Amino acid sequence: MAYLAGIVLALTISVFATLIGFDRDRAFYPTVLLVIASYYVLFAVMGGSSQALVAETVVMVGFLLIAAVGFKKNLWLVVTALAAHGIFDVFHGHIVANPGVPPWWPAFCSTYDITAAAFLAWLLRRSHRAAQP
Repeated sequence: MAYLAGIVLALTISVFATLIGFDRDRAFYPTVLLVIASYYVLFAVMGGSSQALVAETVVMVGFLLIAAVGFKKNLWLVVTALAAHGIFDVFHGHIVANPGVPPWWPAFCSTYDITAAAFLAWLLRRSHRAAQP
């Protein structure tokens, strides 16, 4: 169920953003990436783990930097980072011990991330949207 929810929610938000025009601004998907990367930090706070908080913050800062560079230079970096975060979700529990992460989250988040990455890649390939500013 978590996999299906991730796909449906990513497609719903992405299609809605396109239809309403939210994603006309090149900041939309980098901002989505920032929000996605921040959830594990939130879960570390909820789980009360200082070790997880530090580890998750380091990872989040990495994605924050990629989102910023992708926004400024090339949105294909954001596509790559969204997909990379989806892969990170699959292996997250083996990399960081974060007691606040709900058991269903990695499945949900990985499919959300990869679906959002695929949608942005599709937008960049089919439209005249500039991948670069």
